[in-house]
Amino acid sequence: MHTNESSENYLEVILVLSKTRPVVRSVDVAEELGFKKSSVSVAMKHLRERNHITVTKEGYIYLTEDGKAIAEMIYERHQFLSDWLVTLGVSKEIADEDACRIEHVISKESFEALKKQMI
Repeated sequence: MHTNESSENYLEVILVLSKTRPVVRSVDVAEELGFKKSSVSVAMKHLRERNHITVTKEGYIYLTEDGKAIAEMIYERHQFLSDWLVTLGVSKEIADEDACRIEHVISKESFEALKKQMI
């Protein structure tokens, strides 16, 4: 289930958008990330090839089981790390930015230890 940071970010954005929209399209992902639609199209092709998403003929993007597992793992890390940094006195904006970077490099072991310590 190894992915790169870019793929993880795309999967996380698709997950977050799917919570508030009936369907997610490439244009929605591009808008959310501030990327060109052409860049997002290339990324979606790679995610499809890795079986992380499916795309209908109408252009609706759905996470596969594997894609959803990765997206949920990254989203949980982001939420936890961001909230934790805020409790330490970091501003919400900086906490979100830092959590976005940390969530991709922290090991599962370290993340679980942090969670156990904080709960």
